[in-house]
Amino acid sequence: MPPVPAAPRKSPFYKSLFLQVLAALVLGIVLGVAVPDFAIGLKFFSDMFLKLISMIVAPIVFCVVVHGIAGAGDLKKVGRVGVKALIYFEAMTTIALAVGLMLGFLIGPGHGMNVKPAALDGKALSGFATNAHALAGGGVGGFMLNIIPTTAFDALARNDVLQVLCFAVIFGVSLALVGEPARQVASLIDAASTVLFRAMGLIVRLAPLGVLGAVAYTVGRYGVGSLQQLASLVAVFYASVAVFVLVVLGTVMRLAGLNIFRFLGYLREELTIVLATASSDAVLPQIMRKLSAMGVKESVVGLVVPTGYSFNLDAFSIYLTLAVVFLAQATNTPLSLGDLLLILAVSLVTSKGAHGVPGSAIVILAATLNAVPAIPAIGLVLVLSIDWFVGMARALGNLIGNCVATVVVAAWEGDLDRAKAKHVLDGEVLVDVTAG
Repeated sequence: MPPVPAAPRKSPFYKSLFLQVLAALVLGIVLGVAVPDFAIGLKFFSDMFLKLISMIVAPIVFCVVVHGIAGAGDLKKVGRVGVKALIYFEAMTTIALAVGLMLGFLIGPGHGMNVKPAALDGKALSGFATNAHALAGGGVGGFMLNIIPTTAFDALARNDVLQVLCFAVIFGVSLALVGEPARQVASLIDAASTVLFRAMGLIVRLAPLGVLGAVAYTVGRYGVGSLQQLASLVAVFYASVAVFVLVVLGTVMRLAGLNIFRFLGYLREELTIVLATASSDAVLPQIMRKLSAMGVKESVVGLVVPTGYSFNLDAFSIYLTLAVVFLAQATNTPLSLGDLLLILAVSLVTSKGAHGVPGSAIVILAATLNAVPAIPAIGLVLVLSIDWFVGMARALGNLIGNCVATVVVAAWEGDLDRAKAKHVLDGEVLVDVTAG
């Protein structure tokens, strides 16, 4: 007879991080509308919170990945998980790109704008030009070279998750190959991981302040009317992300034996933080802890989540093709079937370089348009003003996509405890990632 799950422990509602974040979000909106000048000055709360999270992300990724690989024992299994993750990432990215294209053409958010490229001011794009040229010019070879850090300490110092991941994989594999003589090193990394997660729990308690600062600044700086001109693109993108999450990812989760709605409810605190801060980096450590706590093997979490932050950007992929179609429609640029296929092919590569690039959306869009000369790149000026609002849904969709990917790869590999996952998602077992 299976053990009966312990009854959930009751705690005062005001101690719930989710409710505190929600209250901060509402207060931020009120302050942004009532006292916009004061609200703009609160941005330092958001910057402070994101810096604290950024401070701890790289070392946590390193420790979790190394511990996962060294503890797995079977290196063939580690390689198998990596290959399955990459296959899944490419499949979902292709579907996301296709969703953006199809909805862009079906709804036509750019029709009727009749923008003349010669009338646009290109000065606003000058800050992104260098990054875009470098990204487009480097091609696949440049992207692959960028994965390898100059030094391990440089990657950690710059918080480059992909480069940290590269070094961590090499270090973890080496640790596993050395075996017993390196047991103390493995124990040290495991202990360091425990301490880092405890530190993360302390930092997460400041999330309401971070959300307050981000929302107050956004509303105070841009105002409610800032979305009017390009509201159709914003609405279509949010609808596209919702369709992708509920239909595509929902179907994938059902095949894994889990419910997407309960899964989103389980991650509600992290999703609220991401929505307010427009940054999925802000919750990477606690997401990894929560996925492990719901029955996903730690070695899978340690490999799939950090890799997905660069290789599995579902919502960003949707935005990439949707924005390209929008710009073509807004500037009355006809697109042939060849142009569409070229957009898909180029986007499969450029979308992989989005994470960690300053002004990533504009940079990657510019790099994509460099390969599709039919569409005037100057049209990117149109989407600059709404990038923050679109960025909230991008970060949210990317995070959900990575979490689902981790669960699916674990189920595919047989490293998902479905019974435990169902108990956790049903609320029968409480998980507190801040407890360490």
